[in-house]
Amino acid sequence: DLDTAKQELEEFIPHVRNISDNSIRKMAGRDLARFKQFKKQGIAVKFGRFSQKENNQIRKNIEEFLLITGIDSAEKLLFTSRYPEDKDTINRLKADHLFCEKLSEGIPRPWRLIYYRARKMFDSHNYKGRYSTEEKEKLKKYHALHGNNWKKISELMSRSNLSVAMKYSEIKSAVNYGPWSKEETQKLMHAVEEVIRKRIEKEDGNSLSSSEKSHREISIDREALCHKLPWTEIAAKVGTRFWRQCKQKWTTVLTNKMTKGQQLYRGTKGLQAKINLIKRLYEMKVEDDNEIDWEKLSNAIGDVPKAYVQAKFYKLKVSCVPLWQKKTFSEIIDYLFEEKLPELEEQL
Repeated sequence: DLDTAKQELEEFIPHVRNISDNSIRKMAGRDLARFKQFKKQGIAVKFGRFSQKENNQIRKNIEEFLLITGIDSAEKLLFTSRYPEDKDTINRLKADHLFCEKLSEGIPRPWRLIYYRARKMFDSHNYKGRYSTEEKEKLKKYHALHGNNWKKISELMSRSNLSVAMKYSEIKSAVNYGPWSKEETQKLMHAVEEVIRKRIEKEDGNSLSSSEKSHREISIDREALCHKLPWTEIAAKVGTRFWRQCKQKWTTVLTNKMTKGQQLYRGTKGLQAKINLIKRLYEMKVEDDNEIDWEKLSNAIGDVPKAYVQAKFYKLKVSCVPLWQKKTFSEIIDYLFEEKLPELEEQL
């Protein structure tokens, strides 16, 4: 029953009680047995960004399923509604050959997240470059006709669901691209406080009266300040910026608060921070940046948010590593350690 499913899933997904009952029923069917198998093997359930190894496993699972069923493309398998003449046959083959089980084989994550990742990887409408002025006007028109039916709009525009939804969030209001004003920054801080306060009070339930909730001070850990904030909702509250700008600005605000305004990445301090970061990454000996706990790594630079450290590492590899896009993560770290580190130490 539902309560038992919640109780069993909670061991693997701590936030399961915030998930809808319908989703919990699906997870109990698709995920619970897999999670228990992974637990026996000593493997924890993962969330967050997919590693290269996981992406390769998804490709392998898809290729094997196509071979078994004779379906001729991953797009037909994952975007069946685009092929109405083949829809019934494909759905029957997916049911007969246990598509859910096959797709998630060897990947310790909820099935739904694996499915979304596969759709993103194999969508021919993805990564189609910048939107033209004509496309933006079409997007406004289709949204006026179909509202937030992103599936319908994506089909009309031959772009992915996520792409059209995110682009509309950018163009639906007058977006400011210049420096942030004091008023905008205040709006951002109030918006973030509001969503975090709501989240914490929801977790507290009804243990406090509404008067106590509105006046009490809240104490939150750093993870809540940086992780999985609803940026499209926050951007709507700010009104003049799109979600990515809000996320980047919030990282800057947090960094200034946590460092008391010190410039950690300039002059000799900046050189030392780069040296520390390269050394710590090299010592970790990881094959994929998805395996890194960026929160723990942040003290290599100073008391800063993990997004700040990730941004500094990105800037470091782009500016210092030739052809970094074609290198594996471990090759990038080796290059920084062997070629860039001696140069930085000499400068220091």
